[in-house]
Amino acid sequence: MTYSRPWLSFKDQLEQLKSRGLVVSDEPSALKVLEQFGYYRLSAYWYPFRKKEFDNAGRLLNITNHFVPNTELRDAAKLYLFDKELRLLLLDALERIEIAIRVDISHLLGRLDTFAHTKQDKLHRSFANKTKGRGKPTAFNAWTQKRIHVESRSQEDFVKHYKEKHGADLPIWVAVETWDFGAVSQLFAMMKVKHQTHIAKKYGVADWEAFQSWLHSITYLRNICAHHSRLWNRNIIIQPSLPEAGALKWLDDLRSSGLSDEELKSRPFLLIAICRHMTLRLNPSTGWHKRMKAHLIKFPEVASDYKISIEAIGAPPCWQSWWES
Repeated sequence: MTYSRPWLSFKDQLEQLKSRGLVVSDEPSALKVLEQFGYYRLSAYWYPFRKKEFDNAGRLLNITNHFVPNTELRDAAKLYLFDKELRLLLLDALERIEIAIRVDISHLLGRLDTFAHTKQDKLHRSFANKTKGRGKPTAFNAWTQKRIHVESRSQEDFVKHYKEKHGADLPIWVAVETWDFGAVSQLFAMMKVKHQTHIAKKYGVADWEAFQSWLHSITYLRNICAHHSRLWNRNIIIQPSLPEAGALKWLDDLRSSGLSDEELKSRPFLLIAICRHMTLRLNPSTGWHKRMKAHLIKFPEVASDYKISIEAIGAPPCWQSWWES
């Protein structure tokens, strides 16, 4: 298929939106919003306000290009700005978590061997030998290729200094500082169960498999935030596993809201709650969770006849009752 939609000036973009029922009370401000944020980026935030068509049985047939009455461009802009602040707050927590996990892994494996990350026998044999199909490299070999690549490209002064004095092979406590969070979580997934369990328990999680999935999911979350992608109202693709009932009080409270585990795992709020849990384990006196709560309760009101709330990200009505406990 050939893409046939023409280029439109900002003025033409605005006229197109108005022709579809979008309310614009201040054209100069509306044009500024389109110029600053971009039509395509904002379209993800006005998407919920598009009219829907249903059959007689109530099944969704189509989402039209026209808007629900009283929908304003500022509704989408408000949601975008809310989402932007949400991502910035999460990046603050994710930085703390990532750095702490780097230290946890390098300290534990480094005690076994200075270059434990280069030696498969220091890891779990089955986990390290997993493949994604016939003829594909093992998890360890694929990870090693990535590790060598990022370490060789590092321009950090401490890496240059180390190589000048000691050679190309970096000890794990140096090497870990060159990896991204994805590489860190992949190494964690290849570690022996007793080592994964040891680190997971530091964060109050006895289920090492669930904790391993948490790291995978928050790596995905970090990539969303770092690339300025939409988080609000997003379907979470890389979902965390959940410990059994009774393992975590806040999770039991969240489950008691009536949402199924599958519903919880598919929405962003659970990942936000996991970040809350981990930052509190790292520093019980942190104020991060309070700043996040203050932001969530400021969810913007919209003029549109189609009303939305913080529940669209998976937050149940009772979430505030346990958030600061």
